[in-house]
Amino acid sequence: MQPKSSSPHIILASSSAYRKELLQRLRLDFLAIAPEIDETPSQDEAPQETALRLAQQKAEAVALLHPEAIIIGSDQVATLDGVQIGKPGNHSRALAQLQMMRGREVIFHTALCVLSLHAEDTAHKVQIQNCQTLVRFRNLSDAELDAYLHIEQPYDCAGSAKNEGLGIAILEAIQSDDPTALTGLPLITLTSMLRKLGVSFFS
Repeated sequence: MQPKSSSPHIILASSSAYRKELLQRLRLDFLAIAPEIDETPSQDEAPQETALRLAQQKAEAVALLHPEAIIIGSDQVATLDGVQIGKPGNHSRALAQLQMMRGREVIFHTALCVLSLHAEDTAHKVQIQNCQTLVRFRNLSDAELDAYLHIEQPYDCAGSAKNEGLGIAILEAIQSDDPTALTGLPLITLTSMLRKLGVSFFS
């Protein structure tokens, strides 16, 4: 089935293949544009505040070039004991992350911002929400963690695991009101926001 057209135009402010794949599930026409922002956390900023700020800044950056569109921005921050866990970037840092998190619970803050500068209701011009996911990692051996990383190489993922892939095998439990939030785009929350802007999913 072909994606449905929607009006006004929808833009995903992201270069993430994971978020693009998730948004495609809604069968809407959209563009994906990488926002040009500095994603460095601010000093003394709480993890959820970082995620919310960056999600909105991503949407605003793209809205400057496409003010007529509905812009979707999202950002995710993982935390252990309140300390942010970033994307590892390489094998050794990923292994260190997984060793630190095994047998423990990690909180993933996935912030979503839907920006529509021309929304009829001013309350819907900027919709923003943090979706929290609690993840307990299995207490696996160094050898198992190392083998997983060599297989899937999740070095671009906060928390060093792809829950939509083999990474699910190193997780013990996931608790969330929005099951796709952990992958990077909370679709239940997103569809609620888009409906407020008149986007139809079934016509």
